[in-house]
Amino acid sequence: MNSDEMRGKWNQLKGSVKQRWAKLTDDDLTAIDGQRDKLIGKIQERYGIAREDAERQLNQWKMPQHHKEATRHEEVTKRKVS
Repeated sequence: MNSDEMRGKWNQLKGSVKQRWAKLTDDDLTAIDGQRDKLIGKIQERYGIAREDAERQLNQWKMPQHHKEATRHEEVTKRKVS
């Protein structure tokens, strides 16, 4: 998921992010506001890990299935319109 997609779906993704990285607070999630770099930084800060490790965790994170399906549907719709 790229930065624009994450930001656009942030309100839908917050619960799943909170489940995956439980040390993130509600205030953290509000401050992150769907920005990938901020999420990586907060994961790094809260878990005391290197930035590369936080980024790897985010890249390996499996977003909820219904978000994947919605993203695929949007991509197909965009291609049909183009």
